[in-house]
Amino acid sequence: MKLRLPGRRPTSDTASDAVTTVTPHGSTAVGTTGKGRPTPRRNEAQGRRSGPVPPPPTTRKEAYKRMREQQVAGRGNTRLAVARGDDSALPARDRGPVRRLVRDVVDARRNAGSFFLAVAALVLVGYFIPIPAVQSYTVFVWFAFFLVIIGDSFLLGRKIKAKVTERFPDTDQKMRSLVWYGVSRATMIRRWRFPKPQVPLGAEV
Repeated sequence: MKLRLPGRRPTSDTASDAVTTVTPHGSTAVGTTGKGRPTPRRNEAQGRRSGPVPPPPTTRKEAYKRMREQQVAGRGNTRLAVARGDDSALPARDRGPVRRLVRDVVDARRNAGSFFLAVAALVLVGYFIPIPAVQSYTVFVWFAFFLVIIGDSFLLGRKIKAKVTERFPDTDQKMRSLVWYGVSRATMIRRWRFPKPQVPLGAEV
């Protein structure tokens, strides 16, 4: 039979959740009905609730502070999206699968243009050395390296054309613009390139 717990008046929740029964042997058993699960504790229920909406700023200084925090958080999210290569976070000139393919072609190979800044710095130093032989040798190195860049850029342009024609034969982008996009990227040091390289050196593109 059912027994009421002393000192407490049953409510609709407790009456439906817990029922005390007496077995033929005189023992008691507590069963659950209704929801079929225990009532969560207050701290657990509060932990699942979303936090209260912050009140609006009361002063101009507080409003400016919140705006700065939102801008910093937004820039951080944008940097992460760019690092992941999200197309929506990139500038217009870098968006699209065709431009992504050109970047991968450039980033997967070693380009002579990547050493442009280093060689230019050495040449500049050589010009200031007051030794005619060193200055002549510096001019020769600069001229030879310039020819190497031209040849390597020509090979890179041919590879870009072949890959774009193979993957995107119906693209409406001008091939000359894509080649210049790839060559200009190849003249930058790999770690300074933007967007960041998504393929390792020597990868098959």
